[in-house]
Amino acid sequence: MTCSTVFPARWRAALTLALVLALPGCAILRTSGDEASSRPPVPERSQTTPTGAAPQATAFDIRIEAEDDDLRHLIERHNELQRYRAVADLDEAELARLLALAERDVRNLLGTEGYFTPQVTLRRDGAPGARPTVVIAIEPGPATTIAAVDIGFEGDIAQSADPGAVAQREAIVENWGLPEGRRFTQDRWSGAKTGALRQLVKRRYPRGKVGHSLADVDAPQAQARLGVRLDSGPLYRLGPATVQGAKRYPPELAERLSWLKPGDVYDQKKLVDAQQRLAGSGYYDSAYISIDPEGDPAAAPVSYTVTEAKRHKVQLGLGYSTDGGARVSLEHRDNTVFGTSWRADTKLHLDQKAPLLQTELTSLPDARGWRWAGLARYMRQDDGALNTTSKTLRAGIAKTEERYDRHFYLQYDHARVTGSGARAAPDALIGDGAAVSANYAWTGRYFDRLPVPSRGYGLSGEVGAGVTTAGERKPFARLTGRWLGIVPVGDGGSRLALRTEAGAVLADKRARLPLSYLFRTGGDTTVRGYGYRSIGIPLGGDVVGPGRYMAAGSVEWQRPVLRERFPGLLEHTLFIDVGGVANRASDLRAHWGVGTGVRLITPVGPMQLDIAYGLKSKRLRLHMNVGFVF
Repeated sequence: MTCSTVFPARWRAALTLALVLALPGCAILRTSGDEASSRPPVPERSQTTPTGAAPQATAFDIRIEAEDDDLRHLIERHNELQRYRAVADLDEAELARLLALAERDVRNLLGTEGYFTPQVTLRRDGAPGARPTVVIAIEPGPATTIAAVDIGFEGDIAQSADPGAVAQREAIVENWGLPEGRRFTQDRWSGAKTGALRQLVKRRYPRGKVGHSLADVDAPQAQARLGVRLDSGPLYRLGPATVQGAKRYPPELAERLSWLKPGDVYDQKKLVDAQQRLAGSGYYDSAYISIDPEGDPAAAPVSYTVTEAKRHKVQLGLGYSTDGGARVSLEHRDNTVFGTSWRADTKLHLDQKAPLLQTELTSLPDARGWRWAGLARYMRQDDGALNTTSKTLRAGIAKTEERYDRHFYLQYDHARVTGSGARAAPDALIGDGAAVSANYAWTGRYFDRLPVPSRGYGLSGEVGAGVTTAGERKPFARLTGRWLGIVPVGDGGSRLALRTEAGAVLADKRARLPLSYLFRTGGDTTVRGYGYRSIGIPLGGDVVGPGRYMAAGSVEWQRPVLRERFPGLLEHTLFIDVGGVANRASDLRAHWGVGTGVRLITPVGPMQLDIAYGLKSKRLRLHMNVGFVF
């Protein structure tokens, strides 16, 4: 016998399954509308009694006989007989009638799990006159699996040849949640449609919907054929913006900090990222960005609702690192310093190794995103036998974008080196000097997510040219570069973190370059197994001076651990670091460090604790570092 039945969407799949089970031989589940259909939730029946109340007498007991624990629990919790157990005056005729109805109910429940040809037997056990036990025996039969899936598209996404639309179509099909060969259940069917719809509306098509869906179940063959038509509607682009809540700061500031521009394709993730960017800018405590889906799709109005931050912010911090020891920091921010639109950020760090006092002034970004910036810094660095006092003045322009940072600036540096090691070496070798330079810095970030990337890479470089102002005036050039790559390994979430960096200063050997232009390495974020800035030019005894060439690299294996107990929280690492510093590139010598560690994944980035052994220093060192910065 063959048959097919079409139901309106309001009946949903649960009622359809009931009719399907009543007509063995074939079943067609057909739904249509704006949203994926789903089985209405079945209320749980509780067998507990209120606290302090006497246990309520039951008319009968229920026992489920099934080999599959999941199916047994499903029937125990949701079968219709549960609600009648409290009816104490049931006679035998009424109980028999309930048993006949309960069989249909159990078949319906099994159908939601993909079992359309079950053997269900209900019987009454117990002595005459005693409280009976209703036994529900289940042989579920073969589970229905997916034989074929047909995903179609309507609207702009079906017609567009734009690479973005093509990639979105392919991603929806590839990530379909109920592929061929998997067991059919009503929850999985509804979840797969919901997941496909979410992928459709999260980018380009906020008014997308499920235009039509079909689950054709062949019960005797235990197979289902699925069909879904996704209607994208029109392509949406961002249009003019309005800002609500702007009082202290100009309304256009929110637009400029969001990096959203009129004409951009609608992207839900970019709107969320823009909200977080505004909230983290220091100008706003919170922000909400949305579009008007009823507006013109070619220029959908964008609405910003912001809560502005207070003008002043003071922050006191305590910290510790194995490089610098304990640290106390005091930071103050004034978003409208001296009544202007400029911001002042002042920092005081009391650190055992590198205390500093710094003030930075920045303007609001202009229409193209560029800011003017100025900086003044006073810092001391204690390297044991060498103590360096440095002063820095900087002025320039900077631009920060989603993937790129650019910075043009002029800088003046002056360094004074004292200590027992300073008397044993010429000034040109220890960084005692001064210089003026013009510089350009660029950073590109191509990671999948921050601050804990799982793949991608970052690349940065800086080039500068200037002249020394201490002793003889000598021209010089300075080049630095850094690369970090994150490469997945296998399917378990493991990955390799590959890092390399290098720097060079080209100048006359008599040029008195300040320490900030020269290089030393070693420590938590460079070559582990060695002390902070302990790799440099040996000057005799325990004195290490800076060099004009530097190269360093690292290979680190990161793998999740205790995933079942602490998912996404802990990782184990194994690493090899290497680095060297010299005054000539040909004199660079490798300083190797090897070790292992653990990483705790936090919202602000990984917190890493490592133990490393320096092959050249022949020492075991503990290293701690927090956050991810590139």
